[in-house]
Amino acid sequence: MDLRNINILVFAYLGDTIYEDYIRKYLIYKGIGSVDKLQKEAIKYVSAKAQASFLYLLQDGDKFREDEKDIIKRARNYKSKSHPKGCDIITYKHATALEAVIGYLELKKDYVRINEIMELILGGKVC
Repeated sequence: MDLRNINILVFAYLGDTIYEDYIRKYLIYKGIGSVDKLQKEAIKYVSAKAQASFLYLLQDGDKFREDEKDIIKRARNYKSKSHPKGCDIITYKHATALEAVIGYLELKKDYVRINEIMELILGGKVC
């Protein structure tokens, strides 16, 4: 499979599930036992605003590799027809870019790198 030919939104589609899976496991391993509390805590990580802010932090810290920067650029520049009502288009595109990087790495089978990025986001070791 040639990853250069995959639609950037396909990367984001996959990355969304991988990212959310990491977040859910992280919160469960923190000992949160209530589904309501899990959901409230998860929003702090999985909302478009949160994902965009994590992308900014990682970019500011120059934490992305060149191929990942290319994926981010493709995602930010993708001409989308719509975005969620509760979020502006710029925030949405940046959140999509973070998800796209995770999806790209998943298809590349670079699980170590996904873990590194998630550790940066979560501030330490992940499950």
